[in-house]
Amino acid sequence: MLAQARDTIPSPGALRGGLAMDLKWDGYRAIAFSPARPDGPFLLQTRRGSLIQDRFPDLAAAAVQLPPGLVLDGELLVLNSAGTMDFEVLQRRAVTTTPRAVQTLARAHPAYFVAFDILQLGGQPIVAEPYEQRRSRLEALFAGHALSPPWTLCPSTKDPAVAREWLETWTRTPGVEGVVCKGLLQPYRPGAIGWLKVRARQTTEAVVGAITGTLSRPRMLVLGRFDGEGRLRYVGKTTQISTTAAQQLVGWLTAASVGTHPWEDARFSTAWGNRDVLDTTLVAPDRVAEVSVDTAQDRGVWRHPVRLARLRLDMPVNDVPTV
Repeated sequence: MLAQARDTIPSPGALRGGLAMDLKWDGYRAIAFSPARPDGPFLLQTRRGSLIQDRFPDLAAAAVQLPPGLVLDGELLVLNSAGTMDFEVLQRRAVTTTPRAVQTLARAHPAYFVAFDILQLGGQPIVAEPYEQRRSRLEALFAGHALSPPWTLCPSTKDPAVAREWLETWTRTPGVEGVVCKGLLQPYRPGAIGWLKVRARQTTEAVVGAITGTLSRPRMLVLGRFDGEGRLRYVGKTTQISTTAAQQLVGWLTAASVGTHPWEDARFSTAWGNRDVLDTTLVAPDRVAEVSVDTAQDRGVWRHPVRLARLRLDMPVNDVPTV
Protein backbone atom coordinates (compact mmCIF):
# COMPACT_ATOMS: atom_id res chain seq x y z
CA MET A 1 0.00 0.00 0.00
CA LEU A 2 1.35 3.41 -0.99
CA ALA A 3 1.07 6.98 0.24
CA GLN A 4 0.33 10.33 -1.39
CA ALA A 5 2.42 13.34 -0.40
CA ARG A 6 0.90 16.15 1.65
CA ASP A 7 2.52 19.32 2.97
CA THR A 8 0.89 19.18 6.40
CA ILE A 9 -0.76 16.64 8.68
CA PRO A 10 -4.38 16.36 7.47
CA SER A 11 -7.52 16.71 9.54
CA PRO A 12 -8.79 13.56 11.32
CA GLY A 13 -11.60 13.21 8.78
CA ALA A 14 -9.24 12.96 5.82
CA LEU A 15 -9.17 9.14 6.04
CA ARG A 16 -11.70 6.55 7.16
CA GLY A 17 -12.27 6.32 10.89
CA GLY A 18 -9.84 9.01 11.94
CA LEU A 19 -6.05 9.01 11.74
CA ALA A 20 -3.15 6.99 13.03
CA MET A 21 0.28 8.44 12.31
CA ASP A 22 3.45 6.36 11.98
CA LEU A 23 7.00 7.59 11.73
CA LYS A 24 8.25 7.66 8.14
CA TRP A 25 11.73 6.22 7.62
CA ASP A 26 14.40 6.89 5.00
CA GLY A 27 15.18 3.28 4.15
CA TYR A 28 14.12 0.46 1.83
CA ARG A 29 10.47 -0.56 1.87
CA ALA A 30 10.28 -4.34 2.14
CA ILE A 31 7.93 -7.23 2.90
CA ALA A 32 9.25 -9.92 5.27
CA PHE A 33 7.91 -13.50 5.02
CA SER A 34 8.70 -15.79 7.94
CA PRO A 35 9.26 -19.49 7.12
CA ALA A 36 5.99 -21.36 6.79
CA ARG A 37 7.67 -24.46 8.25
CA PRO A 38 10.82 -25.01 10.36
CA ASP A 39 12.99 -25.88 7.33
CA GLY A 40 11.41 -23.28 5.05
CA PRO A 41 13.06 -20.12 3.69
CA PHE A 42 12.86 -16.60 5.06
CA LEU A 43 12.03 -14.17 2.25
CA LEU A 44 12.62 -10.43 1.99
CA GLN A 45 10.96 -8.72 -0.97
CA THR A 46 11.46 -5.16 -2.24
CA ARG A 47 8.75 -2.90 -3.67
CA ARG A 48 9.88 -3.92 -7.16
CA GLY A 49 9.43 -7.59 -6.33
CA SER A 50 13.11 -8.54 -5.98
CA LEU A 51 14.09 -11.07 -3.32
CA ILE A 52 17.09 -9.79 -1.34
CA GLN A 53 17.23 -12.00 1.77
CA ASP A 54 20.63 -13.37 0.66
CA ARG A 55 22.05 -9.85 1.14
CA PHE A 56 20.73 -9.61 4.69
CA PRO A 57 21.87 -12.82 6.43
CA ASP A 58 21.55 -11.10 9.82
CA LEU A 59 17.81 -10.70 9.27
CA ALA A 60 17.50 -14.23 7.94
CA ALA A 61 19.22 -15.59 11.07
CA ALA A 62 16.92 -13.52 13.30
CA ALA A 63 13.83 -14.95 11.59
CA VAL A 64 13.87 -17.73 14.23
CA GLN A 65 12.13 -15.17 16.48
CA LEU A 66 9.13 -14.98 14.15
CA PRO A 67 6.13 -17.31 14.26
CA PRO A 68 5.47 -19.33 11.08
CA GLY A 69 3.25 -17.96 8.34
CA LEU A 70 3.84 -14.30 9.24
CA VAL A 71 4.03 -11.48 6.67
CA LEU A 72 5.18 -8.02 7.78
CA ASP A 73 5.32 -4.74 5.88
CA GLY A 74 8.08 -2.42 6.97
CA GLU A 75 11.29 -0.54 6.32
CA LEU A 76 14.86 -1.79 6.12
CA LEU A 77 17.42 0.39 7.92
CA VAL A 78 21.16 0.04 8.39
CA LEU A 79 23.49 1.61 10.93
CA ASN A 80 26.93 2.92 10.02
CA SER A 81 30.05 2.71 12.18
CA ALA A 82 28.94 5.82 14.10
CA GLY A 83 25.70 4.08 15.07
CA THR A 84 23.42 6.32 12.98
CA MET A 85 21.05 5.34 10.18
CA ASP A 86 22.80 5.54 6.82
CA PHE A 87 21.05 5.20 3.45
CA GLU A 88 24.31 4.98 1.51
CA VAL A 89 25.46 1.96 3.53
CA LEU A 90 22.00 0.42 3.16
CA GLN A 91 22.30 0.77 -0.61
CA ARG A 92 25.68 -0.92 -0.52
CA ARG A 93 24.25 -3.85 1.41
CA ALA A 94 21.26 -4.15 -0.93
CA VAL A 95 23.41 -4.48 -4.07
CA THR A 96 26.29 -6.59 -2.70
CA THR A 97 26.03 -10.25 -3.72
CA THR A 98 29.48 -11.74 -3.11
CA PRO A 99 28.99 -14.03 -0.06
CA ARG A 100 32.15 -12.96 1.73
CA ALA A 101 31.42 -9.25 1.21
CA VAL A 102 27.81 -9.77 2.29
CA GLN A 103 28.93 -11.30 5.59
CA THR A 104 31.52 -8.57 6.17
CA LEU A 105 28.95 -5.83 5.63
CA ALA A 106 26.42 -7.58 7.86
CA ARG A 107 28.91 -7.69 10.73
CA ALA A 108 30.03 -4.09 10.27
CA HIS A 109 26.66 -2.52 9.50
CA PRO A 110 23.74 -4.43 11.06
CA ALA A 111 20.30 -4.17 9.48
CA TYR A 112 16.98 -3.54 11.22
CA PHE A 113 13.45 -4.24 10.04
CA VAL A 114 10.99 -1.63 11.32
CA ALA A 115 7.54 -3.23 11.09
CA PHE A 116 4.58 -0.91 10.56
CA ASP A 117 1.91 -3.34 9.31
CA ILE A 118 1.00 -7.00 9.46
CA LEU A 119 -0.50 -8.65 6.37
CA GLN A 120 -0.67 -12.31 7.32
CA LEU A 121 -0.73 -14.13 10.65
CA GLY A 122 -0.51 -17.90 11.12
CA GLY A 123 -0.73 -18.33 7.36
CA GLN A 124 -4.03 -16.42 7.17
CA PRO A 125 -4.25 -13.09 5.28
CA ILE A 126 -5.62 -10.22 7.38
CA VAL A 127 -5.36 -7.40 4.81
CA ALA A 128 -9.16 -6.95 4.85
CA GLU A 129 -9.13 -6.03 8.55
CA PRO A 130 -9.15 -2.30 9.43
CA TYR A 131 -5.79 -0.74 10.19
CA GLU A 132 -6.64 -0.22 13.85
CA GLN A 133 -7.15 -3.95 14.29
CA ARG A 134 -4.03 -4.85 12.32
CA ARG A 135 -2.02 -2.46 14.49
CA SER A 136 -3.34 -4.15 17.64
CA ARG A 137 -2.30 -7.51 16.22
CA LEU A 138 1.14 -6.13 15.40
CA GLU A 139 1.64 -4.81 18.93
CA ALA A 140 0.43 -8.13 20.38
CA LEU A 141 2.87 -9.98 18.13
CA PHE A 142 5.85 -8.01 19.45
CA ALA A 143 4.71 -8.37 23.06
CA GLY A 144 3.64 -12.02 22.88
CA HIS A 145 6.78 -13.24 21.12
CA ALA A 146 9.13 -10.79 22.85
CA LEU A 147 10.51 -9.72 19.50
CA SER A 148 13.78 -7.85 19.77
CA PRO A 149 16.19 -6.18 17.34
CA PRO A 150 16.63 -6.47 14.44
CA TRP A 151 12.81 -6.65 14.60
CA THR A 152 11.54 -3.22 15.64
CA LEU A 153 8.00 -1.92 16.11
CA CYS A 154 7.35 1.37 14.33
CA PRO A 155 6.16 4.15 16.67
CA SER A 156 2.55 5.15 16.01
CA THR A 157 0.21 7.74 17.51
CA LYS A 158 -3.36 8.98 17.18
CA ASP A 159 -2.45 12.37 18.64
CA PRO A 160 -1.75 15.05 15.97
CA ALA A 161 0.27 17.06 18.50
CA VAL A 162 2.65 14.13 18.96
CA ALA A 163 2.95 13.70 15.18
CA ARG A 164 3.76 17.40 14.77
CA GLU A 165 6.43 17.04 17.45
CA TRP A 166 7.91 14.15 15.47
CA LEU A 167 7.97 16.34 12.36
CA GLU A 168 9.68 19.18 14.18
CA THR A 169 12.24 17.26 16.24
CA TRP A 170 12.58 13.59 15.35
CA THR A 171 13.30 14.38 11.69
CA ARG A 172 16.56 16.00 12.74
CA THR A 173 17.81 12.45 13.25
CA PRO A 174 19.32 10.92 10.09
CA GLY A 175 16.97 8.27 8.73
CA VAL A 176 13.68 9.82 9.92
CA GLU A 177 11.78 11.65 7.16
CA GLY A 178 8.37 12.50 8.55
CA VAL A 179 5.06 10.75 9.23
CA VAL A 180 2.64 8.49 7.35
CA CYS A 181 -1.07 8.98 8.06
CA LYS A 182 -3.42 5.99 7.89
CA GLY A 183 -7.16 5.66 8.33
CA LEU A 184 -8.10 3.62 11.38
CA LEU A 185 -10.79 1.80 9.39
CA GLN A 186 -8.79 1.34 6.20
CA PRO A 187 -8.08 -2.18 4.93
CA TYR A 188 -4.68 -2.86 3.40
CA ARG A 189 -4.93 -2.59 -0.40
CA PRO A 190 -1.68 -3.72 -2.07
CA GLY A 191 -0.48 -1.23 -4.68
CA ALA A 192 -3.22 1.31 -3.90
CA ILE A 193 -2.43 4.90 -2.91
CA GLY A 194 -4.51 5.12 0.23
CA TRP A 195 -2.22 6.58 2.88
CA LEU A 196 -0.86 10.13 3.20
CA LYS A 197 2.79 11.03 3.84
CA VAL A 198 4.15 14.26 5.24
CA ARG A 199 7.89 14.86 4.96
CA ALA A 200 9.72 17.39 7.07
CA ARG A 201 11.03 20.18 4.85
CA GLN A 202 13.57 22.94 5.22
CA THR A 203 14.55 25.99 3.18
CA THR A 204 18.08 26.21 1.84
CA GLU A 205 20.06 27.40 -1.19
CA ALA A 206 21.80 25.91 -4.22
CA VAL A 207 23.52 27.14 -7.38
CA VAL A 208 21.59 26.92 -10.67
CA GLY A 209 23.85 24.96 -13.03
CA ALA A 210 21.47 23.90 -15.79
CA ILE A 211 17.84 23.95 -16.88
CA THR A 212 15.42 21.86 -18.88
CA GLY A 213 13.21 23.64 -21.36
CA THR A 214 14.52 26.92 -22.76
CA LEU A 215 15.89 30.16 -21.37
CA SER A 216 12.60 31.81 -22.32
CA ARG A 217 10.57 29.04 -20.63
CA PRO A 218 12.57 27.03 -18.08
CA ARG A 219 10.86 23.81 -16.99
CA MET A 220 13.17 22.54 -14.23
CA LEU A 221 16.35 23.75 -12.55
CA VAL A 222 19.36 21.46 -12.12
CA LEU A 223 21.16 22.44 -8.93
CA GLY A 224 24.67 22.21 -7.56
CA ARG A 225 26.86 23.13 -4.63
CA PHE A 226 30.60 23.65 -4.45
CA ASP A 227 32.78 21.16 -2.64
CA GLY A 228 35.83 21.91 -0.52
CA GLU A 229 38.01 22.11 -3.64
CA GLY A 230 35.76 24.57 -5.42
CA ARG A 231 34.18 22.08 -7.83
CA LEU A 232 30.47 22.40 -8.58
CA ARG A 233 28.76 19.15 -7.57
CA TYR A 234 25.28 18.10 -8.64
CA VAL A 235 22.88 18.00 -5.67
CA GLY A 236 19.39 17.71 -7.19
CA LYS A 237 16.73 19.19 -9.43
CA THR A 238 13.47 20.98 -8.94
CA THR A 239 9.96 19.89 -9.73
CA GLN A 240 8.31 21.36 -12.81
CA ILE A 241 8.31 25.15 -12.58
CA SER A 242 4.99 26.98 -12.91
CA THR A 243 4.47 29.48 -15.73
CA THR A 244 4.47 32.36 -13.24
CA ALA A 245 7.73 31.24 -11.62
CA ALA A 246 9.31 30.66 -15.04
CA GLN A 247 8.52 34.22 -16.09
CA GLN A 248 10.35 35.49 -13.03
CA LEU A 249 13.48 33.59 -14.11
CA VAL A 250 13.60 34.97 -17.65
CA GLY A 251 16.50 37.37 -18.12
CA TRP A 252 18.36 36.25 -15.02
CA LEU A 253 19.74 32.96 -16.38
CA THR A 254 22.23 32.99 -19.25
CA ALA A 255 23.61 30.17 -21.37
CA ALA A 256 27.10 29.02 -20.38
CA SER A 257 29.91 29.77 -22.80
CA VAL A 258 31.40 26.73 -24.53
CA GLY A 259 34.32 25.28 -22.60
CA THR A 260 33.62 27.17 -19.38
CA HIS A 261 31.08 25.03 -17.51
CA PRO A 262 32.22 22.25 -15.12
CA TRP A 263 29.26 20.07 -16.18
CA GLU A 264 29.93 19.95 -19.93
CA ASP A 265 30.36 16.16 -19.90
CA ALA A 266 27.79 15.49 -17.19
CA ARG A 267 24.50 13.66 -17.63
CA PHE A 268 21.56 13.93 -15.25
CA SER A 269 18.91 11.26 -14.73
CA THR A 270 15.21 12.03 -14.91
CA ALA A 271 14.67 10.55 -11.44
CA TRP A 272 16.70 9.04 -8.59
CA GLY A 273 17.59 5.46 -9.53
CA ASN A 274 16.47 5.99 -13.15
CA ARG A 275 18.83 5.67 -16.16
CA ASP A 276 16.83 7.97 -18.45
CA VAL A 277 18.74 11.20 -19.12
CA LEU A 278 17.41 14.75 -18.94
CA ASP A 279 17.75 17.06 -21.95
CA THR A 280 19.45 20.05 -20.33
CA THR A 281 20.89 23.44 -21.22
CA LEU A 282 23.90 24.51 -19.18
CA VAL A 283 23.67 27.99 -17.69
CA ALA A 284 26.32 30.20 -16.16
CA PRO A 285 26.56 29.02 -12.51
CA ASP A 286 26.20 32.53 -11.10
CA ARG A 287 22.65 32.47 -9.74
CA VAL A 288 21.38 31.12 -6.44
CA ALA A 289 17.99 29.44 -5.98
CA GLU A 290 16.19 29.27 -2.66
CA VAL A 291 14.54 25.86 -2.46
CA SER A 292 12.44 23.70 -0.16
CA VAL A 293 13.86 20.22 0.42
CA ASP A 294 13.20 17.15 2.55
CA THR A 295 15.75 15.18 4.54
CA ALA A 296 16.37 12.27 2.13
CA GLN A 297 19.90 12.49 0.75
CA ASP A 298 22.39 10.13 -0.85
CA ARG A 299 25.99 11.37 -0.63
CA GLY A 300 24.85 14.97 -0.58
CA VAL A 301 22.28 14.59 -3.38
CA TRP A 302 18.60 15.18 -2.62
CA ARG A 303 16.83 12.01 -3.72
CA HIS A 304 13.45 13.65 -4.11
CA PRO A 305 12.78 16.66 -6.37
CA VAL A 306 13.07 19.98 -4.60
CA ARG A 307 10.68 22.90 -4.82
CA LEU A 308 11.78 26.26 -6.13
CA ALA A 309 10.90 29.17 -3.86
CA ARG A 310 12.68 32.01 -5.69
CA LEU A 311 15.97 33.25 -7.06
CA ARG A 312 18.21 34.83 -4.42
CA LEU A 313 19.54 37.71 -6.51
CA ASP A 314 21.06 39.20 -3.34
CA MET A 315 23.16 36.15 -2.58
CA PRO A 316 26.54 35.33 -4.18
CA VAL A 317 27.19 31.71 -5.09
CA ASN A 318 30.08 31.50 -2.65
CA ASP A 319 27.62 31.94 0.23
CA VAL A 320 25.73 28.75 -0.70
CA PRO A 321 26.37 25.84 1.71
CA THR A 322 29.05 23.46 0.47
CA VAL A 323 28.94 19.68 0.06
